[in-house]
Amino acid sequence: MPGKWKLTITQEFSASHQLRNYCGKCENMHGHNFGVEVVVEGDTLDPKVQYLVDFKELKRLTRTVLDKLDHKHLNEVECFTEINPSSENLAMFIYRNLKSNMPENVSLVEVSVSEKNTSKATYWEE
Repeated sequence: MPGKWKLTITQEFSASHQLRNYCGKCENMHGHNFGVEVVVEGDTLDPKVQYLVDFKELKRLTRTVLDKLDHKHLNEVECFTEINPSSENLAMFIYRNLKSNMPENVSLVEVSVSEKNTSKATYWEE
């Protein structure tokens, strides 16, 4: 049985949000430096360089998605005007926007979003 490789990159973006119907402090506008973790996998290395995908390319693809969120009030970003910009929904948004842009030999495994380093939400599709 052939092996696989799994790569992980981390990025950040800064934004404000407020959680509708929360009934607590987080219903008020507040901001975070959100952490984002992207995990990909594949079983075929580039024959010339012998890597799955260039980390730089993976970070560039991720940054393209995060730029839609960075330094914004997330409740005003089109996809979050109806649904809450929770860590769970942010992870799903990033995952779905990244998935179709993955290089041919790479599969997106999961995306995690954290508001602080003590907790994170992870989204994946089976």
